[in-house]
Amino acid sequence: MLGRIRTALAAGPAPVPAAPDWSAPVHPPLPAADLAVTFAANFQRIGGEFCYCESLPELGEKLRAWLAERLPAGQQFYVWEPALQALLTAAQVPFQATEAEFRTQAAVGLTSCEALVARTGSLVVAPATASGRRLSIYPDQHVVLARPSQVVAEIGDALRAVQARYGAQLPSMLSLTTGPSRTADIEKTLVLGAHGPRRLSLFLLEDDA
Repeated sequence: MLGRIRTALAAGPAPVPAAPDWSAPVHPPLPAADLAVTFAANFQRIGGEFCYCESLPELGEKLRAWLAERLPAGQQFYVWEPALQALLTAAQVPFQATEAEFRTQAAVGLTSCEALVARTGSLVVAPATASGRRLSIYPDQHVVLARPSQVVAEIGDALRAVQARYGAQLPSMLSLTTGPSRTADIEKTLVLGAHGPRRLSLFLLEDDA
């Protein structure tokens, strides 16, 4: 063994590896034309439920069917943002517009989002809307209504979009939501809904709808 050590020392120090290019991107670039497709695939891969809607009537039909299947009897579907309320009224989808009995009946909450990140399938949600902080966290099921124009490639792009929208008046918090709430801290057993909604669903409505 000592002989091998002497031989190795006689050969001189090991060559220094080449310095990495710190300016190069960590991931290969995503195809700009397929960002929405990439987002949908990654969103579903992490446990999200994705639904594409080409028109407002199609959104109404699919969302009513979703609620008929997922909304428990005696519970409420809460929507607090005026723009979303107007859309659902036009699509003939019933909802609870006030905070009445929110703590006891909030089974589903619908919010908007700031951006959709194609790389990770994540949603960027801010409390700067009428939904506040509660509607995306407290109900057992979180539904998001978004547009294809909100899809960006990377998390950095999403943060730049938020900064461009709000300027110096940034929201007090940003939530990067990647799939339903989950934890496996106890005995490596996966539990959904530990710190937030147990189900995350996204309805993607075309921009011109």
